[in-house]
Amino acid sequence: MKILVLNCGSSSIKYQLFNMNDRHVIAKGGIEKLGMKGSFLKHKTEDGKTIVFEGEILDHKAGVEYVLGILTSAKYGCLKSFDEIDAVGHRVVHGGEFFSSSEFVTDEVIDALVKCTALAPLHNPPNIKGIEAMEELIPGIPQVGVFDTAFHQTMDAKAYMYGIPHVLYEKYKIRRYGFHGTSHRYVSARACEVSGRDYKSTRIISCHLGNGASIAAIQNGESVDTTMGFTPLEGLIMGTRSGDLDVGAATFIMEKEEIGMKSLNTLLNKHSGMLGLTGISSDMREIKEAADKGNEKAKTAIDIYCYKIKKYIGSYIAAMGGVDILLFTGGIGEFATYVREKVCSEMEFLGIQTDTAKNGSVYGEEGVISTADSKVSVMVVPTDEELMIALDTEKIVNEKVKA
Repeated sequence: MKILVLNCGSSSIKYQLFNMNDRHVIAKGGIEKLGMKGSFLKHKTEDGKTIVFEGEILDHKAGVEYVLGILTSAKYGCLKSFDEIDAVGHRVVHGGEFFSSSEFVTDEVIDALVKCTALAPLHNPPNIKGIEAMEELIPGIPQVGVFDTAFHQTMDAKAYMYGIPHVLYEKYKIRRYGFHGTSHRYVSARACEVSGRDYKSTRIISCHLGNGASIAAIQNGESVDTTMGFTPLEGLIMGTRSGDLDVGAATFIMEKEEIGMKSLNTLLNKHSGMLGLTGISSDMREIKEAADKGNEKAKTAIDIYCYKIKKYIGSYIAAMGGVDILLFTGGIGEFATYVREKVCSEMEFLGIQTDTAKNGSVYGEEGVISTADSKVSVMVVPTDEELMIALDTEKIVNEKVKA
């Protein structure tokens, strides 16, 4: 089975084509600046060649058509025709309370996604456009939606409810949803597979650390809590997002700076976080370089970043009554050895002991970085959300065929 995985953003389309017989990627790439001047598609072939195509790509339908054209082109393609694509898996950001698992796309599913648009106005519309474009270009092709929020639907009310009038939850479904669910699900299951543990009887804390960052507490194969909330703004300090913030501070800023909600939203999502703290960059590599050169703001920002992670880990250990696996993933989690070291330092009393040499040698790959006698297994597990989407798509389409 060959499955095309699509991730349609507001101004981008990322894609990977999988051969599910051995789960390898046949081709992958992405379109940037969709609908803007200077749009382009970067395509990587199976043998590692990268080709860049520049052109005016006006909308998602044109973008998906462009992707299909490259995949079937005589010179750069890997398919003879569209018929070789057996199914399409879509990353969908928000499934609200409608979806607790990935779903075969039907008219009813599309209707539910439209209803979730208010919860993710920047993400769900392009996700839907990608689904509609595929249906129009290859009518009848099986499609599956894989939702960022679905994995966290197992959270209990005590974890997802906010202390606001209940009528607001009933009217607008304001609650903690959590995101990065596909990543947390993949790496937590993979960690158990690698370590030989039973996923259904293991307590895991998964730290997805990238420009966007979240932590999930996973007990017996289910998410019981996570740091992101109603939106991806809550929780950890991120590249440009503030993370947890007193609402009173937000309204104070609005009053003193004389700004409205739109400007506040931009401030907290685009100009805060590590960028705001340092005034240097949202890129942790550049911040670390500045810290190594003596920049005090950069040093303090890294301390704050790691402290916040450590604090959430402690709270989730309390919530689950212990932890068996602590894992790191995402660009920072997989490569920033100093972040892992700082987060895990002085946590021996919780059974977390890391080996400095092991930690320093695991860089962007799977590995155990805890000591041999550590009660908690500390691991690095590179995430692969696209493979998780492809696996879900394969499973659901096969079940549909059997039914």
